Amino acid sequence: MAELTRKELIMVINGSERPRLAGVDLSGLDMIRLDLENANLRGASLQASKMQEAILRLSNMTGVNMTGTQAPYSDFHKSVMVAANLTLANLNGARMTEVNLTNAILNGANLQGANMKNAIVTGLQFDEATVWPDGKRGSAGNPNNYV
Repeated sequence: MAELTRKELIMVINGSERPRLAGVDLSGLDMIRLDLENANLRGASLQASKMQEAILRLSNMTGVNMTGTQAPYSDFHKSVMVAANLTLANLNGARMTEVNLTNAILNGANLQGANMKNAIVTGLQFDEATVWPDGKRGSAGNPNNYV
């Protein structure tokens, strides 16, 4: 259960150039189209959040839990998502250019149509249910082919 409402989150965002939300539970929250550029979300729980078209450029998302999060067409450009749990996340059409995904978990994630140009994919964990940007599934795709 989220610690903040959508309205409270908007107040935090509007009051800061770098919203500090590290470790905050934002599970299940409606974050559709919110601008969280340059936010510190380190260790935050975004589990099952609705983040369609959200802007998260340059955000620190190290260790976030985005299990089951709906984030199609969101912008993660240059975000740090080291050790992030993106299991079952919908990242369809997301901008993931230059994102650091070192040791991230993508089991069952949907990345179809995502732009992963210049992303760091060292140690990426995925399974046969992971859908890659070109529609291939699991081991039929290689994460290094999309960067």
